[in-house]
Amino acid sequence: MIRMLFISGLALALALPSAAAADRVTGRPFATRSEVYAPHAMAATSQPLATQVALDTMKAGGSALDAAIAANAALGLMEPTGNGIGGDLFAIVWDPKTRKLYGYNGSGRSPRALTLAELRRRGLTELPPHGPLPVSVPGAVDAWFALHERFGRRPMRENLAPAIRYAREGFPVSEVIAYYWGLSVPKLSAWPGFKEQFTLDGRAPRTGETWRNPNLADTLQKIADGGRDAFYKGEIAHAIDAYFKANEGYLRYEDLASHRGEWVEPVATDYRGYQVWELPPNGQGIAALQMLNLLEPYDLKRYGFGSAEHVHLFVEAKKLAFADRAALYADPDFYRTPVAKLVSKAYAAERGKAISLEKAARVVAPGVPAQLDQGDTIYLTTADADGMMVSLIQSNYRGMGSGMAPPGLGFVFQDRGEMFVLKEGHPNSYAPGKRPFHTIIPAFVTKDGKPWLSFGVMGGAMQPQGHVQILMNLIDFGMNLQEAGDAPRIQHDGDVEPTGQNTAMRDGGEVDLETGYPYETVRALMRMGHSVRFADGPYGGYQAIMVNPQGGYIGASESRKDGQAAGY
Repeated sequence: MIRMLFISGLALALALPSAAAADRVTGRPFATRSEVYAPHAMAATSQPLATQVALDTMKAGGSALDAAIAANAALGLMEPTGNGIGGDLFAIVWDPKTRKLYGYNGSGRSPRALTLAELRRRGLTELPPHGPLPVSVPGAVDAWFALHERFGRRPMRENLAPAIRYAREGFPVSEVIAYYWGLSVPKLSAWPGFKEQFTLDGRAPRTGETWRNPNLADTLQKIADGGRDAFYKGEIAHAIDAYFKANEGYLRYEDLASHRGEWVEPVATDYRGYQVWELPPNGQGIAALQMLNLLEPYDLKRYGFGSAEHVHLFVEAKKLAFADRAALYADPDFYRTPVAKLVSKAYAAERGKAISLEKAARVVAPGVPAQLDQGDTIYLTTADADGMMVSLIQSNYRGMGSGMAPPGLGFVFQDRGEMFVLKEGHPNSYAPGKRPFHTIIPAFVTKDGKPWLSFGVMGGAMQPQGHVQILMNLIDFGMNLQEAGDAPRIQHDGDVEPTGQNTAMRDGGEVDLETGYPYETVRALMRMGHSVRFADGPYGGYQAIMVNPQGGYIGASESRKDGQAAGY
């Protein structure tokens, strides 16, 4: 009875906003705003000042890649709740000269001094979310310089200058960032260096308060002057080594000095005539491609946005893709994920037989056997007057990361190692010098061999789910670029865990629906066997740039974050 009352209240809450928003000029039953149009260049980031940094960079002659680096450096300062130079980076770049997409995997590896045997000796069944154990080598700075060497036009010193200036002079903290900062401080203040460098008298900065980070300014200046090696082989690397030795950590100078990211070939599937591109594992991007392949046989346009069929089919496709994701996605240096098979139409057709139009699946296993067997993020995209477009995502994992903040350096190390499995033989099992499974994924879409859309959605396991929903909204439901991000979202929480030889989703999981879905949809989903619940979030955060067929670009940045899309 309590469950039914809860769902009834949910349905009422979901239904009310639709009527309130029905008089908007767009005609959409949800709050949205206009797309942004510009003739020459566009930037969309999760913080307005960072967007302006990107535009200023391009106005000064920088490429879209220069602008992306400048914005990312600024975001590491302005949005430490999602990213920073202590984390990893992935990017997809459209190069107008070669008319090709290039992918970069800027993820770091686990410390070579830490072994699975040592973790087991400590009695651990999983890596903790904070402290020294989940720390891996941060790959962001290396990725900046590798990308810049190929696609940059301005000196790196100039690209980093705005972030350095803001770090010294200060900036007002924006609302959503202040909220998440406040959640992080109680969790991370116990770790050495965090409270001293990321609080104001022991508390998080409040909305509108000025924040300065002179330590980060000094670190970025050393990188600007000395290049990537200043971070991985110079004074900074030695300071990191000493810090972890003093605080029961395992990251060492040698781990930093030997780090290199790698160029990778993006992977695509065709969805109704659009080529959707993601990066291969160790990230989770191909889960979005698997979901799209499973959804393509269905006439989603006829069912309509917000219908029970729309939500049900999406959730069932997600369950199948994520079963493979949990069992098979890992560092390609240690495990050969069968990418070509997983993203093939034939595999989708076979797997799709498991989808029922009437009933929710309760247990789903991976379709390919393994050999033995939330976090926050920033996403940004830029596009310049020459046609270069950059899709870039960067993260600490779990918001502000591990809490490990070396004194004097002004940044927090990521806790991405938490994603390892402490089970021998699993593709994502912990090993020294290995890259963990990664959640952060940039995306790109081409049509007829030409760039169409650069976009991303932040938020852990929400990311491939968000990618698919954005594309459904644009391609199947005819929404514009801004509407596609503002539309109410679906998030399926599948309780997926490694279970020996296989990985299975049990009991059907939970379907979170953002406000905006009608009562009839909620009731129909319950009849199908879905467990529907209300959640305020997180549903991710979205930025996008689309090529305007009339010339120039279209930009969008959704309202769940502090972000801004702007151009000139």
